[in-house]
Amino acid sequence: MKDLLIRSVKGAYGLLPESTKNKLRRHHHLREWYGSKLRKSSIAYEVPSQKKTRQLHRVHLAHQQTKFERAKLPENINIVILGEGDVSATLASIEGISKLCNAVYCELADETLCKQSNLDVLNLNKVAEILGQRAVLFVQAGNEVIHAALTHALLNLNESDAWYFDSYVDNSAGVLEKYELLPDWSPELLLSTGYVKRALLVAPHAIQLAESLVECNDVALGLIGEYLRTPTLLLNRIPLSAIFAKQPQQKAQVKSYFHRTEHLFKAYKFDVEAKGKDVVSVRWPLPTSPLVSLVIPTFNGLSLVKACIESILEKTTYSNYEILLVDNNSNDPECLAYFDELDKYPKIRLLKYPHPFNYSAINNFAVKHAKGEIIGLVNNDIEVITPDWLEYMVGHAMREDIGCVGAKLLYTDGRIQHAGVVLGYGNGAGHAHKYFPRHHPGYINRLIATQNYSAVTAACLLVKKSKFEEVGGLNEEDLQVAFNDVDFCLKVLETGVRNVYCAEAELFHHESVSRGLDITEEKAARFNRELEYLRTTWKKYIDNDPAYNPNLTRKRENFSIKFKEEY
Repeated sequence: MKDLLIRSVKGAYGLLPESTKNKLRRHHHLREWYGSKLRKSSIAYEVPSQKKTRQLHRVHLAHQQTKFERAKLPENINIVILGEGDVSATLASIEGISKLCNAVYCELADETLCKQSNLDVLNLNKVAEILGQRAVLFVQAGNEVIHAALTHALLNLNESDAWYFDSYVDNSAGVLEKYELLPDWSPELLLSTGYVKRALLVAPHAIQLAESLVECNDVALGLIGEYLRTPTLLLNRIPLSAIFAKQPQQKAQVKSYFHRTEHLFKAYKFDVEAKGKDVVSVRWPLPTSPLVSLVIPTFNGLSLVKACIESILEKTTYSNYEILLVDNNSNDPECLAYFDELDKYPKIRLLKYPHPFNYSAINNFAVKHAKGEIIGLVNNDIEVITPDWLEYMVGHAMREDIGCVGAKLLYTDGRIQHAGVVLGYGNGAGHAHKYFPRHHPGYINRLIATQNYSAVTAACLLVKKSKFEEVGGLNEEDLQVAFNDVDFCLKVLETGVRNVYCAEAELFHHESVSRGLDITEEKAARFNRELEYLRTTWKKYIDNDPAYNPNLTRKRENFSIKFKEEY
């Protein structure tokens, strides 16, 4: 009933002329009421209607096909069809391409069909013989290849590249039923979900075959740590029947990957746990237990600080940490007395920062006093939920190729506050899957899967102290309050490492979803300056965030498909 009311209000508002809307926007109480009701409704995270989805489907396909339909396919590629399933649709889609191929291999029990279609039965030794000579297109049985997409990939394939493909499903009437619009190369997402499932084009010198070749994900796992340039602006069509085809369990694939590559990880023991059929959790090993310095700035906030620190002390199973509580001009006698008591704990140190509020400067000041190898930036309104949150986050932070590590943060009511930062939302930055229910899987399981994002929030962020110092910490000159964490993460990303959203680390972030607009003219001016700094400095990420997909909307944080007017 509540959803029906807010839908009616939303619909009526959309019909109003712009002049009337501008007048209504001046009434802050109405804006607060509407925003609060909208966020608490399912409208905040639902997917778009089929009508709008079909609209995008036609626009995008027309764009792809017009651009590449006249291009000539390069010769001498090989095609490998993986999986035991109905390959008739796959064979039909590659019929024109196969004339340019050296060979087409197919994993089928029915060798008669292979002979009729002039195919070779898949043999790993035979496939291995042609590696390094020609590009190979791996296609999962039942998937159809769109020529325009493959042509674009082949024309832009460098010697060490691998290209995978966006995909969609339509029914017999041509109505779009499902779409999988993927991010750029994300090794952590590959380990947790095996998201390269449909088709993968690999350059001659990039191929490393697995011990067993069952699906495209097996090939993609062999690319981790070697070839990281994988654009995704392509399309692959999936018949409905292929969606329900039996797929290997991701847990078995990941364990096999670690077994094959254990020489890269010094025989560390990995904890791989299935979170469901299609998602696994990987806890990276810790050969040592580095000291973690948790920096918590605060101004008064007795109840918040108490809940935060007590939850860390009582629930956190990782023991080697220190807490640096940074008092920024607190004047509440109760708070000051409590802070003095905390300073007596062996794990807690009280630091005084007697200067005007500057979030960046406060944290930079505290890091200079930190003894830990790992720095943890923690807001005073954070509360621990999962006891092993630090084990998971430190495991990532200690890896040589990882920079910033962020957590899954929940509002007090259990909905998602942060699950990775996407550049480009609102022409600035926003939180992926914001307001989704806690246990919702999110778009193609991305809410419950650990993966790479360009940035994460500093409300709970871990990073090596050496990396923090390498990039000069937070920008206390240009970004005193807003977007300093996004800027910091992008500076770290530019050093050649990857940032990670750790879905296993769940904490409350008691930031009120219904708090009023406390925006003075001075604060609004400062916010606009900081937003403009972000837009100017990091334009390339705002224009095209590699952790997102250019065909997904930037108007909402729910991964819905981009509409026609957004192109």
